[in-house]
Amino acid sequence: MPPEALDFSRRAQLGELMDQPCSRDELRDCLSDLARLNRWFLGYRPVLHWLNTLPSPIPEPLRILDVGCGYGDTLRRIAQWARARRVQVHLTGLDIHPDTISIAEEATPGGIQIEWICSDIFAHHPLQTDHLVVSSLFTHHLDGRDIIRFIQWMEQHAALGWFINDLSRNPIPYHLLKAFSKLAHLHPFVQHDGPVSILRSFEASDWQSSTAAAGLCAGDVSIEGFTPGRLCVARWKTP
Repeated sequence: MPPEALDFSRRAQLGELMDQPCSRDELRDCLSDLARLNRWFLGYRPVLHWLNTLPSPIPEPLRILDVGCGYGDTLRRIAQWARARRVQVHLTGLDIHPDTISIAEEATPGGIQIEWICSDIFAHHPLQTDHLVVSSLFTHHLDGRDIIRFIQWMEQHAALGWFINDLSRNPIPYHLLKAFSKLAHLHPFVQHDGPVSILRSFEASDWQSSTAAAGLCAGDVSIEGFTPGRLCVARWKTP
């Protein structure tokens, strides 16, 4: 997109290459590079920070659902967090794309137990209530109406709380990511989709409007930015 066409005042209506049909090998390479980018740019830090504020007592096993799990790297990092704290967990990764689920399962070492489910989130009816629902880089793929539906779905299905880990619509991370992904020779999909994802993402006012439309009060959620370029929404339910 030419610089004169950039408009950070509202969410862009743009498509991402990884949402289009492609081979499994190409999708695997793309997801692998996205996971590398998450590591380099501290993409797991927000959800781990939130998990560290989990109120006691912690139920065991702690059931955590990752919606739009992609490569599964967030769940594998949560598994490390749980192991270090000796917290028993039941981890579930859900994604709408069957190839993505297969790739995530292939990338997960045998010692990490994760249940993988291929489903649209709005068609997913878990047999057991999950304690926590998380998502990472998922909500910017949704339109405004489905973002509100997703918040309401989490309110209904997460017993203790939920966490949205997504991007901040801001020119600084946009230009940083655009330059870095090219210099690092990341997958062409990542070079294109990373900056586009930022243009499709959020400001704090967007989340204030969406959570209010979903029926939540301002004090029910916290909206917090994390450097570099993350904007997250956290919700703990009071007993």
